[in-house]
Amino acid sequence: MASQIYNIQYLKGVGEKRAELLNKLGISSLDALLRYFPRKYQDWSNPIPICDAVYGENFCVKGKIITPINENKKRNNMVIFSFNILDENNDTMRITIFNNKYLAKKLHTGSTYLFYGKLSYNSIFKEMVSPEIEAEGSNIIRPIYPAINGLSSKTLEKIIQNAIAAKGVINDPIPEFIRKELNLCDIVYATQNIHHPKTKDALRAARRRFIFEELYLMQMGMLFFKNKKKEGTSARINKNYVDDFFPLLPYSLTNAQKTAIFDCLNDMEKATPMNRLIQGDVGSGKTAIALALCFVCAKNGLQSALMVPTEVLAEQHFKNFENTLSAAGIRCVLLTGSMTPKQKQRVYEQIENASADIVIGTHAVLSPNVNFKNLGLVIADEQHRFGVAQRYTLNSKGDFPHSLIMSATPIPRTLSLIIYGDLDISIVNEYPKGRQKIETYFVNSGYHERVYNYIKKHLDEGRQGYIICPLVEENEGLDILSAEQLYEKLRDTTFKDYSVGLLHGKMSAKQKNDVMRRFDSGEIQLLISTTVIEVGVDVPNSAIMVIENAERFGISQLHQLRGRIGRGQYKSTCILVSDTSADTSIKRLKTLCANSDGFKIADEDLKMRGPGDFIGQRQHGLPTLRIADMETDIQVLKTAGIYAKKTITLDPQLKLPEHGELKNQVLNLYQNVSKN
Repeated sequence: MASQIYNIQYLKGVGEKRAELLNKLGISSLDALLRYFPRKYQDWSNPIPICDAVYGENFCVKGKIITPINENKKRNNMVIFSFNILDENNDTMRITIFNNKYLAKKLHTGSTYLFYGKLSYNSIFKEMVSPEIEAEGSNIIRPIYPAINGLSSKTLEKIIQNAIAAKGVINDPIPEFIRKELNLCDIVYATQNIHHPKTKDALRAARRRFIFEELYLMQMGMLFFKNKKKEGTSARINKNYVDDFFPLLPYSLTNAQKTAIFDCLNDMEKATPMNRLIQGDVGSGKTAIALALCFVCAKNGLQSALMVPTEVLAEQHFKNFENTLSAAGIRCVLLTGSMTPKQKQRVYEQIENASADIVIGTHAVLSPNVNFKNLGLVIADEQHRFGVAQRYTLNSKGDFPHSLIMSATPIPRTLSLIIYGDLDISIVNEYPKGRQKIETYFVNSGYHERVYNYIKKHLDEGRQGYIICPLVEENEGLDILSAEQLYEKLRDTTFKDYSVGLLHGKMSAKQKNDVMRRFDSGEIQLLISTTVIEVGVDVPNSAIMVIENAERFGISQLHQLRGRIGRGQYKSTCILVSDTSADTSIKRLKTLCANSDGFKIADEDLKMRGPGDFIGQRQHGLPTLRIADMETDIQVLKTAGIYAKKTITLDPQLKLPEHGELKNQVLNLYQNVSKN
């Protein structure tokens, strides 16, 4: 590097305050700055005639100033500068500038300039107010960056240009053989022309290269982390005790559950660690699979860790595991963030001395204080809530332990292998015996009285139910009833003769657990909640769910929410309430009503919306896409996957000198995901 800058605040044009603002944008290094791509561009390269200008659209014109620059001072200290310009077709336009004496002084009557902006509505003559102005000959394509208060696009443009100059040598993460085969421009050319394009063709070449790079690095990361786990494992299963497990269950497993268990045990008997995904629809019985594997590990003298996204779910799993496995002498412990330091310390000691066979917890299990004596199996439940790097962090607490990922998020089969590129996959596509089909209906808010009476009918029969709201609190900008508002309203009116509870994510862990305990015991008949109950909550007596403003939820989320009912012997009903008039939203809600299979729902959603909503850091623990678009770049994604596999086959651990920058970029990319 020509100039090594370890702290971005020392880059020219930054400083301490701007460095803090850049950090808010996720930028803390020169590399991050160079990959902070423009969201769009202003094209100054082809000025149009004034007569072709359209109201409401940005455009660039070239014109000569033909009148003196008039200065008009207003009472409120505002100074307005105005003048007329003439283009090559002899059409004229008025230019108006507010409070910019510095710019006005730079302009000269008789000189030609480029003007970029929008037409202001004026029935007498054409006028452009407060345009950007450049000298003639500045045929540029200007980048426009995502900005925040205190950091304008122009400021970011200057800072990024300084970063390019300071970086000096830029190492290319894409191997040379790939660049040649795909005719991709090199990193230096791409960096210069993505931020300051010389021509439209240069910009297209730069975008093409960075779109490929982004998708290539994403898939390289998944394959790299998968390969890291192919070292020899010390957690190899020596004896299969699963036949001793089945009698512990008060029910029989489905063939799909048994197949998934044997898939896992077959992996765990090998010399390399398992790295498998159990993908099953809501209610398909994935928890029983986890129970079986933890049982076998414990019988082989190995510890297991089950990481779940919420404390409510952690508590529920803990009770389930303890009730099932304690009779076999297997010891389970719970570890969550809300526990007292004293409680945590006791659990840490039990984990370290192996008096705990199974640890069930939230992100708290990632704590540096958690040290396993003999970790053999790591399970992440609802894997889309955890990043790849977080899973890797938990795995690193053992000597290459086996890894199981479980997900009920329906993903189209056509995308599964791409999204879960670092995993072997088992599909659980069969429901346990007695699982109820959930009737689903879509109505508008005019049916509220009938809907509430239908809820009362279920409560009077001894059943329980949910009403789900998209918001916790009132939002003045949205005409939507929040969970708190609806709770206060219904508790004192419509359902005053029933026991009504409130549950949302802003409550303390203790409050949430207390509400769920009371609902689980039947003390609360109707639970008004946000999506905090989306994952894993299992109350078999619940048979009715109403989802308010259903158009505000994704189709996968609606399917997850719906899966909280129909878990017992009672016929169950889900009612989607929405006044939406949007055709796409109506079609999605009707799709949910017509289908109960999450995979079919996902396939239909894919047809309606394209693949974009199925891939992303927040939903699947993958890096945020900054330039690629899953709606238009799906073929590039597939090509990038092919070349990622070629690269990892050539150099599984990325140890070759020519792959040094590639490895750096992969590690940085997935480390950033784990921080988000």
